[in-house]
Amino acid sequence: MHTRGDAQPCLRLFAAGPVGGIAAATATLLIALSGRYGFHRDELYFLLAGRHPAWGYPDQPPLTPLLARLGAELFGSTPTGVRILPALLTAVTITLTALIARELGAGRGGQVLAAGAAACSGYTLGIGHLLSTATFDLTVWLAIILLTLRLLRTGEFRWWPCLGALVGIALLNKLLVLGLLPALALGALTAGPRGFFVPRLRALLGPLTAVLAALPFAIPTLWWQAVRGWPELTVAHGISADVGIGGRLLALPMQLLQFSPVLAPLWLTGLSRLSRRPELRWARPVAVAWVVLCLLVLAGGGKGYYPIPLLYAISAAGCEPYAHWIREHRAKLAGGLLAALLTSALAALPVLPASALTVPMAVDPDLGEEVGWPQLARATASGWEAIPADQRTNAVLLTANYGEAGAIARYGPALGLPAPYSGHMGLYAWGPPSAAATGPVLLVHPAGYPELEQHFTACHTVARVDNGHGTANQEQHAAVVLCAGPDRPWPVLWPLLRRY
Repeated sequence: MHTRGDAQPCLRLFAAGPVGGIAAATATLLIALSGRYGFHRDELYFLLAGRHPAWGYPDQPPLTPLLARLGAELFGSTPTGVRILPALLTAVTITLTALIARELGAGRGGQVLAAGAAACSGYTLGIGHLLSTATFDLTVWLAIILLTLRLLRTGEFRWWPCLGALVGIALLNKLLVLGLLPALALGALTAGPRGFFVPRLRALLGPLTAVLAALPFAIPTLWWQAVRGWPELTVAHGISADVGIGGRLLALPMQLLQFSPVLAPLWLTGLSRLSRRPELRWARPVAVAWVVLCLLVLAGGGKGYYPIPLLYAISAAGCEPYAHWIREHRAKLAGGLLAALLTSALAALPVLPASALTVPMAVDPDLGEEVGWPQLARATASGWEAIPADQRTNAVLLTANYGEAGAIARYGPALGLPAPYSGHMGLYAWGPPSAAATGPVLLVHPAGYPELEQHFTACHTVARVDNGHGTANQEQHAAVVLCAGPDRPWPVLWPLLRRY
């Protein structure tokens, strides 16, 4: 939305060959390493939720569970099969980062550097290795940022419906995009191009068109949340409480650590260019939006990685000044990117033996959640065998969380285990057990958290989980507990077991 006197920046040719090569190489690396450990607890939950399709779940909209089911059906119900789609999304993420650099005036060298930096980021590799809500979120946020920049640069009406459709699709994956939009709008209002917000009826047609384009995607999941009292807000409140003041203060340092400290010159240069260069004034809303989201995480809690997609765009803005430097210092550039890749890979990818995860788990605890699930299922099966055969028909298998339930649903049938129940997140809606299930109850819960046992009688531990690697994740030494039965009928007890 420039005034008539403003000159629109000219876009350089897109470096499709080298950028595509970097994207393809990264996806290949992710697929090659995808089966080194095992499923992550969230992936097991997504596979289970994919069997119960709905317009939403207490902790998320429907898209990621559907992607888990799609990946399993297309490529096999294995860690590699489920992770092929995340690897492909990562390739798109790298390409979008290069396109954002191009949008901000970068030539061939700057675009290739932007793609290389994105590929070497620990955050890229970490969420590209797994299927998570953050995987798709990063890709779609970058697409939204790219279209926002295109809209800010050109003012062309045609980008509004495309932007709205992307926002609607993002809402099918995570409601967090509702924080990105006001942050970008505030940036456009305070630091955007002249004339972007003008009090004319015609100016309202663009945003209105975007809203109409978003509604077909957004209405079902928003309606699902609304009629159930917005359970995702309850989950978000729990996350905020768990993070605490210390976690909020560490949000920014952890964000920069996850992105990669080696890449700091790029995002620092990007911030400087966006704030100081007059020719990039139109793109300043991206930098403002990043600051706004960081402040929101600091004030309201949330996870430190929420604003990271904007950091990709800011780093992309910092790539072009290094393009001339690259020609004379290619060895230094290659060394820097290699250092970023190696440190990021050690922190985010399964390159170390599963018995040596203590150090990388300090940066990315999710790595530890990829080991031990078959062992948990086997320990549960040994507990199930402790139930007399004539009582198993009326027995119930109950877990404390969705990871345990997902592992038993995935590995349990081959071990003779029944379908698990749990009051955690989306699994609550798939219960309670039948009122006729008056037999023994086999509980699975993390060690040191016996609260689940308080609702059952005559409980005693019959097995414990050992993942075989000594990895100190949440389920290491989890207890398998056999109880005589619930202390009240299941329909009465079930609401007491609900957990967010």
